[in-house]
Amino acid sequence: QVQLVESGGGLVQAGGSLRLSCAASGRTLSTYAMGWFRQAPGKEREFAAAISRSGSRTYVADSMKDRLIISRDNVQNTVYLQMNSLKVEDTAVYYCAGREIDIGYNYYYTRRTDYNYWGQGTQVTVSS
Repeated sequence: QVQLVESGGGLVQAGGSLRLSCAASGRTLSTYAMGWFRQAPGKEREFAAAISRSGSRTYVADSMKDRLIISRDNVQNTVYLQMNSLKVEDTAVYYCAGREIDIGYNYYYTRRTDYNYWGQGTQVTVSS
């Protein structure tokens, strides 16, 4: 099974940018649809962005559509989340998630329950 490790979180001022990375080991990432979720203190984990196995199809939550870009490098076995124009309310732990799918499918998934594998998360804190 795949292991996922997030990195790239930290403290940033409002209006700044961060790029999160999710490195996979144990299996090749090209057989997984991937997603990013976030969880703020006291709130449920929510969907942020998703990308299909090949990377040709992506989807970003409407509330973040103009600020987030999800991408992947299957050679490097890594998925990225570029976050721009960060707001204080973006403060959360960000998790990457993976779902192994058959090679003939190239979908993305937006529900927590769609994913089988999760990383430990990386903290993003946006200060005013």
